[in-house]
Amino acid sequence: MQQLGDLRGLRELCLTTNGIALHRKLEAMVEHGLTGINLCLDTLDPWQFQIMTRRKGFDAVMRSINRVYDLNKHGAGIRLKINCVVMRGINDGEILPFVEITREHDVEVRFIEYMPFDGNKWSQGKMFTYGEMLSVIREKHPTLHKVVDYKSDTSKTWKKPGYLGQIGFITSMTHNFWRSSNRLRITNDGNLKVCLFGNSEVSLRDILRESNAGQPIDESAYATLKASLLAGSNQALVESMASTDSKLLETIGLNVKRKKEEHAALVN
Repeated sequence: MQQLGDLRGLRELCLTTNGIALHRKLEAMVEHGLTGINLCLDTLDPWQFQIMTRRKGFDAVMRSINRVYDLNKHGAGIRLKINCVVMRGINDGEILPFVEITREHDVEVRFIEYMPFDGNKWSQGKMFTYGEMLSVIREKHPTLHKVVDYKSDTSKTWKKPGYLGQIGFITSMTHNFWRSSNRLRITNDGNLKVCLFGNSEVSLRDILRESNAGQPIDESAYATLKASLLAGSNQALVESMASTDSKLLETIGLNVKRKKEEHAALVN
């Protein structure tokens, strides 16, 4: 994270986490440039948490959340978003308690429609829709009002007057945002992925390794490449790196264009 935080021109550095170990590392992360946290939490009941996650850890997650609150009181400025996947018959009765989190804390609680992912045994019956969630909340909080969304937002944002925080809805099943999404993802093995749901990936790793004869670029290889470039003693390497940069830009650009036109071949 320190290396990421030192990147020139980086304005935001956000982390997605289950929060279990976050409280132990949070201060160091903030020191190295962390600006935002997306924390996944589907229940506020410790026993239900253990059933849903198949592990203990609810208290650790709450310690992490409270630690964010404490650091923000001292000016850390961490933008906290708590993501809750709502499932019918499992945690749909906890929507209002999650909304109450926003009463005293400047946090965004985002309710997510249950989506099909590999291994989650998705079923239509479990899906609790955006409209249903909103109805539950507005019955209790009739003054809830819509907040203007930015073009790049993936959630629909609402706010209860007098509450410090706000709530959002990620409506990927009933009101999807695929065609307006501007997200690109790089997997941990170096592949560019233009859509969370799409299977299409393009290897950036292979392009980067061309400047090192196809071999992995570890710290030692990186130091050697950097020294050669700074010294200007290896014209072939300089030309190879320039070619690599050009190819990376072209590859990313083509995939961004494809995302805009087809959204990774995913159509409504």
